Amino acid sequence: MQADAGSGGMVAVGVLALLWNLLGLVMLALQLSMSPAALAALPPEQREVYAATPGWVELAFAVAVLGGLAGSLGLLLRRRWALAGFAVSLAGLVVQIGGAYAMTPAWTAYGPAGLIMPAVLLVVAALLLGYARRVRARLR
Repeated sequence: MQADAGSGGMVAVGVLALLWNLLGLVMLALQLSMSPAALAALPPEQREVYAATPGWVELAFAVAVLGGLAGSLGLLLRRRWALAGFAVSLAGLVVQIGGAYAMTPAWTAYGPAGLIMPAVLLVVAALLLGYARRVRARLR
């Protein structure tokens, strides 16, 4: 990518995307390092979801977050691979959400309201992917 092709808008989106994905990294770390006491403090339905979550769903969560971080850094560095990072992130997110609802009692635990946050995550991931696609085309 050309050094002069970036704009203040790309930097702003890159910074916001980086902060968003760092929040995702914090959430992943909290989920993976949940203590027995913290787990015991959850409502029974949430404990059931946590216990039923297969490792590959956690791996998809990590792929989604790390892909998003890579895409964010790629935007900030004005690199073409930002698009690939956001594509990997969206794919990981789809696997994570699909797996969570297919393999755990998430629907029973959270009901329709439980789909709000996954929908927000998917919209943000899709918007970031679309933005990276437009930036990449503009910076060829």
